Amino acid sequence: MENPNETFRLIAKTVSGLESVLAAELEELGAQNIEMLTRAVAFDSDQKLMYQANYCLRTALRILKPIVQFTAKDEDGLYDQVSKLHWHTYFSIEQTFAIDAVVSGKYFNHSQYTALRVKDAIVDQFRDRFGARPSVDIANPDFRLGVHISNDQVSLLLDSSGDSLHKRGYRTMVDKAPINEVLAAGLILLSGWKADSHFVDAMCGSGTIPIEAAMYAMNIPAAYFRDRFGFMSWPDFDEKLWHQIKSDANDAIRDFDFEIIGSDRSAKAIDIARDNVRKAHLHKDIKLFRKPMEQMIPPTGGGILLINPPYGERLEEENLVALYQLIGDSLKKHFKGYQAWVISSDLQAIKMIGLKPSSKLIVYNGPLECRFMRFDVFEGSYKEKKARDNRN
Repeated sequence: MENPNETFRLIAKTVSGLESVLAAELEELGAQNIEMLTRAVAFDSDQKLMYQANYCLRTALRILKPIVQFTAKDEDGLYDQVSKLHWHTYFSIEQTFAIDAVVSGKYFNHSQYTALRVKDAIVDQFRDRFGARPSVDIANPDFRLGVHISNDQVSLLLDSSGDSLHKRGYRTMVDKAPINEVLAAGLILLSGWKADSHFVDAMCGSGTIPIEAAMYAMNIPAAYFRDRFGFMSWPDFDEKLWHQIKSDANDAIRDFDFEIIGSDRSAKAIDIARDNVRKAHLHKDIKLFRKPMEQMIPPTGGGILLINPPYGERLEEENLVALYQLIGDSLKKHFKGYQAWVISSDLQAIKMIGLKPSSKLIVYNGPLECRFMRFDVFEGSYKEKKARDNRN
């Protein structure tokens, strides 16, 4: 483990489509040599920035620290290479550990067996050296190791986050098909909203998007409600530095001058959203209503509408068409002056909105490739808007 002032390379993992916003977040934290990868961003860090990244980044799933790279073409070669590291310098016999393996290519094709061989190499070394071995705890380990293999290229990475960073700690319950917190935060950042206008989610479900919007608007750190991180179990954990980073970040929390509103037609969804909003201590900052979108009247003055309507297998095709037509009708009737953003994997249904998108972005919601589309809802027709712009 390095001393606090040494720099090292880190990899922040994210959702496909959010690499650019994660890179921008890292730049804002002061990271150097930022490199965008597939579903990840690499950057130079020291111990302080590693702690900040885990506490503050809204679009990171995990912060991983590469420790060694080598080549191996079979499980025995993998075992031999893993055995060369002095594992007792990373964690102790009394601590639990878990292995997360991701494999691709022609040499390794079974991630669980790969993880098992890495585990064997580690526990055999402990047993040979100390006559005892640490225990595996898949659910809640003290120490988590990532194994990434592409063909014969093997990387071992320490997981500084522990649990995935999308587990913010404020969500007590969810309604059906909840959006991942990291994806919700990423959509908000992709929309370009600067917390300088009203924010509305008229299909809010469990309340994740309004909560993430409020946390962003008020500069509440993404991991504000979390108690544990992987780096806390590392031998070089600096508790004083960690408390200082938390204190500095928490001191930057601010008030927000506009309205954040969530509504949904489901009473159950709104009940769950209320519980989650209370858990996040945002019940005074987020207004929740049980209303279908067609009855939702947003605050005057314009702002952002961001919705994650049903798609994929959540509604029958006939109902999907009607739903997306209703979304379009509601936008034209009630949301003039708003910038509306809609995420959906159903490219046919989204055409039923009946408005021309001014922006189309590709993001993934789990395995589903989605379009994140922006619709500018003008006063009057699009032609009238264009004519006004030309006159000005």
